[in-house]
Amino acid sequence: MELDIMNTEDFEDRLRELRPWLHRYCARMTGSAVDGEDVLQDTLIKAVQARADGVVVDNLEGWLLRIAHNTSLDFLRRRSRHKIVPLLDDMEDAPLPEADIVAIGFQTFLQLPELQRCAVILKDVLGHSIEEIAAIAECTPAAAKSALQRARVALRHLTERPEDMRLPLMSDANRHKLASFVRFFQGGDFDAIRAMLADDVKLELVNRLKLEGREGISRYFTRYAQETKWRFALGAIEGRPAMLVFDSAGPMKEPAHFVVLDWRGDEIAAIRDFLFAPYVLETVDWVRLA
Repeated sequence: MELDIMNTEDFEDRLRELRPWLHRYCARMTGSAVDGEDVLQDTLIKAVQARADGVVVDNLEGWLLRIAHNTSLDFLRRRSRHKIVPLLDDMEDAPLPEADIVAIGFQTFLQLPELQRCAVILKDVLGHSIEEIAAIAECTPAAAKSALQRARVALRHLTERPEDMRLPLMSDANRHKLASFVRFFQGGDFDAIRAMLADDVKLELVNRLKLEGREGISRYFTRYAQETKWRFALGAIEGRPAMLVFDSAGPMKEPAHFVVLDWRGDEIAAIRDFLFAPYVLETVDWVRLA
């Protein structure tokens, strides 16, 4: 379906359907499920704006991937976080098994050069052709094929190395604050949590809504107080402190979702809850600390 003949409701429905699929690309390009969600949100904002500006698109998925690709590169260049793996002389045409590549940690992808990362994600994760990769990455098919071959070899070498567990770097004071937050959730003492909030605190229920202000987000805690199935634990997501949330109605082998906080002194400045973004947990690194 061409973008120019889709009505607004159809377009927004399609974006919702494609959101987990796009997140798989953004997360592996940025090396982080959480940062990938930020890039995904920027991608969707750009897509909505382009549609409002009258952009005509024949291939919606390819167009969105190009936006996601360029937005990921902008993010990486701002953060200067990526490391480069030297190009290898030997090549291999065989694709990585789907089960293997899905299990590869995001930080491993981040060690590949950008074009190699793009090529292997698009081909072996999302199933695109060499020609489609070249169009999205704006390179020649020969360059896309070479990048794919080198990326496969590099990933095989990288995954043979022992992987370091990313534990959070957290001062005793910050650990105490987060532990108190988790303890209040465990005990249902939401009034104590409200007392920790900054007046201008921001709440984001990722993929659902954003609220601001101590009074404005009060219903967030009311909803948690009404739901009895959740169990809370101190942990880390991708090396950053987080509250892990487990569903007691299930096996509780891994978190159902998680919550990350930003602090301003002793006050909570922002809460980011991934309850409505389960795709973020697809291959995220997490560890329970208590």
